[in-house]
Amino acid sequence: MHDIADLERRGIPGVYIATTEFEDGAAVQARALGADPAAVFLPHPIQDRTDEEMRALADDAADEILKNLVD
Repeated sequence: MHDIADLERRGIPGVYIATTEFEDGAAVQARALGADPAAVFLPHPIQDRTDEEMRALADDAADEILKNLVD
């Protein structure tokens, strides 16, 4: 998240992707960094998902990711 916050400060849009398990931790870290980067949270867990399931998650999240990059 630190890198995304740095990009945002330089006017370069960024978005981070994490699972819902890390929403609270991401909010705490963002406050500590004085940043509010765009985020997209995917269903947790992801480590046991098949390649097909991961592609489906990525496809489902693509529009939201792009929206956060261009807004």
